[in-house]
Amino acid sequence: MRDPRMEQLASNLIHYSVKLQPGENLLIELDGLETPLAKELIKQAYKVGGNPYLVIHNHELLREIIKGCNEEQIAAMAAYDLSRVKDMDAYILIRAGENANQLSGINYDKMSLYKKHYARVINAERYDNTKWCILRYPNHAMAQQANMSTEEMEELYFNTCNFDYSKLDKAMDSLVELMNRTDRVKIIGPGTELQFSIKNMPIVKDAGIMNLPDGEVYTMPVKHSVNGYISYNTPSMKDGFLYENVRLEFQDGKITDATANDVNRINQLLNTDEGSRYIGEFGIGLHPYIEKPMKDTLFDEKIWGSFHFTPGCVPMKSPGNDNWSQLHWDLVAIQRVEYGGGEIWFDDTLIRKDGIFVPTELQVLNPDHLK
Repeated sequence: MRDPRMEQLASNLIHYSVKLQPGENLLIELDGLETPLAKELIKQAYKVGGNPYLVIHNHELLREIIKGCNEEQIAAMAAYDLSRVKDMDAYILIRAGENANQLSGINYDKMSLYKKHYARVINAERYDNTKWCILRYPNHAMAQQANMSTEEMEELYFNTCNFDYSKLDKAMDSLVELMNRTDRVKIIGPGTELQFSIKNMPIVKDAGIMNLPDGEVYTMPVKHSVNGYISYNTPSMKDGFLYENVRLEFQDGKITDATANDVNRINQLLNTDEGSRYIGEFGIGLHPYIEKPMKDTLFDEKIWGSFHFTPGCVPMKSPGNDNWSQLHWDLVAIQRVEYGGGEIWFDDTLIRKDGIFVPTELQVLNPDHLK
């Protein structure tokens, strides 16, 4: 039986997220075997006169490839995939595997080899030269990871992904304007006292275009301006390991000390390359229907009352911060009262307290106004 919510989601992706036009090529990549959304996307692409292409991945088999790979082989694989992506105008990735941690536990050097070629080459082409969107699929594995029933997960998933993003997009304008005028940012909270500059940095609003669910305004700090320390209160799944109680210290932009539930592992991750100990993104979560961590970055970085402060590469190059890294790790801190509270200041103005925006012009971004 066709689910009208799935049809609506596919239509939103084609018409709103990637805005597919007649004659344009769309690459649909499906990680896993859940086909309903991919099927609807193909139908919707044909309806607008587009040309859909499909690639299905199996991470259980990819795992075996990576475990025994060599650099020449991985470089050749990346070259083949790059050639295909270069022919595309739009790109949609559906993460629907049965085990989100299928690539965990692989030899570090082998996994780094794979990331080196795919993160730097393939992803750069997708993100720089196509209209793209990435989303998960509400299967049993996703529900289990979030400690929810599948029915609960489906309800939350469609409420968040089929949300009226045009309303959120308009509400974001006041925050973008304010951030464009801001120099100094100060964030305080339990275990957190952080200062940095965003002066003259690009400000981007995401409202249903590149991720679903969506709902963030982000920028990046001036590379060497970050000082202080931060304690994250949201667990983060990375390469099959659940990091908790992450705490970072900064001096002149660089992470000088890092602790978590596995100190050796987090420091190995932050030593990935020269850029992995610098911050690539500062984002503010705004989705009114996402309230608690789900161990899934696409959801967790959009939690209302949260912000994320991201070690690794910048989402776009800027004269103030052109940091590149294989790593891009969106670590999230929630500042609502039930998570310990906290404040965000722009220059000398209190912008958000305990997750709620204070200035009159920003109150349109509080959940009561968006729901």
